[in-house]
Amino acid sequence: MRRRSQLIMLLASLVAGCSQAPVFDKNAPGAVDEARLLAADSDADNWLAFGRTPDEQRFSPLDQINPQSVKDLGMAWSADMDTARGQEATPLVVDGVLYVSTAWSMVKAYDAATGKPIWSYDPEVPRDTLSRVCCDAVNRGVAIYHNKVFVGALDGRLIALDAATGKPVWSKVVVPDQKNYSITGAPRVVKGRIILGSGGSEYKARGSIAAFDPETGEEVWRFHTVPGNPADGFENAAMEKAAKTWTGKWWELGGGGSVWDSISYDPDFNLIYFGTANAEPWNPAPMGRTGDNLYTSSIVAVNADTGEYVWHFQETPEDRWDFDSNQSIILANLEFGGKPRRVIMHAPKNGFFYVLDARTGEFLSGKAFTYVNWASGLDPKTGYPAINPEARYEKTGKPFLAVPGAGGAHSWQSMSFSPKTGLVYIPVQEVGFPYAAEKDWKPSSIGFQTGIDSATTAMPADAKVQAEVKKVTTGTLLAWDPVAQKAVWSVKYPGPWNGGTLATAGNLVFQGTAGGQFVAYSADKGKKLWSFPTQSGVIASPITYRIKGEQYVAILVGWGGIWDVATGVLAGNSGSTRNISRLMVFKLGAKGSLPPPPPLAQMPLDPPPVTGTPEQIAEGARNYGRYCSACHGDAAVAGGLNPDLRHSGTLNDAAVFKSIVIDGILQHQGMVSFRSALKPKDADGIRHYVISRANEDKKLHAK
Repeated sequence: MRRRSQLIMLLASLVAGCSQAPVFDKNAPGAVDEARLLAADSDADNWLAFGRTPDEQRFSPLDQINPQSVKDLGMAWSADMDTARGQEATPLVVDGVLYVSTAWSMVKAYDAATGKPIWSYDPEVPRDTLSRVCCDAVNRGVAIYHNKVFVGALDGRLIALDAATGKPVWSKVVVPDQKNYSITGAPRVVKGRIILGSGGSEYKARGSIAAFDPETGEEVWRFHTVPGNPADGFENAAMEKAAKTWTGKWWELGGGGSVWDSISYDPDFNLIYFGTANAEPWNPAPMGRTGDNLYTSSIVAVNADTGEYVWHFQETPEDRWDFDSNQSIILANLEFGGKPRRVIMHAPKNGFFYVLDARTGEFLSGKAFTYVNWASGLDPKTGYPAINPEARYEKTGKPFLAVPGAGGAHSWQSMSFSPKTGLVYIPVQEVGFPYAAEKDWKPSSIGFQTGIDSATTAMPADAKVQAEVKKVTTGTLLAWDPVAQKAVWSVKYPGPWNGGTLATAGNLVFQGTAGGQFVAYSADKGKKLWSFPTQSGVIASPITYRIKGEQYVAILVGWGGIWDVATGVLAGNSGSTRNISRLMVFKLGAKGSLPPPPPLAQMPLDPPPVTGTPEQIAEGARNYGRYCSACHGDAAVAGGLNPDLRHSGTLNDAAVFKSIVIDGILQHQGMVSFRSALKPKDADGIRHYVISRANEDKKLHAK
């Protein structure tokens, strides 16, 4: 009897376990499984994942829209967003439903043919999260798997939503802490697991990438990108090896190397590839940091099942310029040396285009795809850069104007590859950045941890200097031959920070521009064939899909991101910096139009007179550069999304200014208290600096 009872109990437990097993409904919304993701290349109707296919080529076999028909492309529908911040997401389309994330990590679902809203979800990210986010309240997209939509929230949560209703299934905090880490990247699905990294390399973060169970959110494996404190031991041999390339006490600030974007997968090799960010802080001197600092500013390959290290290739050793390698990683089959090879193609921030062997990480070739002055070239055998000694600004003690700069020759805006033309289409930025090491820099409890003297390098109130800098601050759409390592054609733009690209079998390349246009070019020649005014800058990447035989093209519109919030007078180099956030969808023969844009408000500068001492203003400039410029703009000139402090009415009232900066009375609007790093006299110094800058600009504009 006892044995029979045990068998009954065992059967009962098995039945209970079966009843709790995940249910995948092929007839319900979000019907995406592993087989479907791996076969995405043959599914032209849908856009199932961030880069459409695991190799992230962002190429569609659809050709109904082509050089002959694109002239008839019109707006089919649009949907206004309820978040007036930078919009960076790639929409997904699964079986007639379009899913898109927006700023503040909100997620929406629409009928992909008509634009009819299906559901909307707001994770209610606290607005003070902005204090630990380098680059606006952005989100780059969602993942879909087993009837669920997955989004990484800005405040460090991974959230699973029911694809049919948008209701949360589960939510997990997946970052080590919610003070130094954030999530802006899109999750990927690999072998039934959700793959995601996080941001934070300007704060106190130790980079990593992790895999999570899609049914529970539980962590399956995690790979750290930089070693921790050697006294605690190392998680694996890869970390022990990396530690030999560091000196000083790097772990006290985390080390950096965050994985905030760029994840690709090759099922043949069972490898996940990802890019890593800069070492922390940018300036190596304060922490006694020397060496290559593995695995920062690198491409790393790990085993998809276990997260175990397989190989790495470091693109920017001893990074002190914020040359992240988090840009899109494309896998393709190319012919090298007369032999076919599976390769990785990468155009990171540092300005060089790399081709690597996808199985081993072997360097195959590399060449600058834009002007570069921080290095004179790459070693033809190893790919190691020949660093310009003047670029090591912390050693020379002199400022260094690097090209490219911290914004990168190519940033997160996705590039694409067309197997038809054999070309890679890169949104290039031609932007310099002045680096100067801050003397006696020490970490603080809040704000950027870069070790850079932002006051010394701030844009001066000099019309001639500003005009010269604007003249050389531009953008380009570049068609690049990865085998010959040369440009085939290019399109010049007035400014940088233009959107990502989409290549199609219709011999087209689509791109949105910072100047407020959505454009189609011929993929082989770069001839402009069509454009549509978007009323706002476009920084996101487009997609295309097909419903009932009709091809659609979709793009998320909305100006913002780091270029707007932090670059001051350069933010408007492409035109208006207004944000009108909306999703726009096009098809042949459609005749839709947009409502007239609201008028731009012109607010004159009317600051109080300068009463601060030169010492107060100089100290205020240093504190503003370190704690305020990342949100309110270089030299106190805001880009458009965040308040321009030169116009603030609080400049007349030291007590009110102090209540905001020190007491945090606007914390729930995103302006947190800086009490832990600044004293009331420091806040008043910042106020005097902003008053001084406002008066300088008023005088400049009056000329």
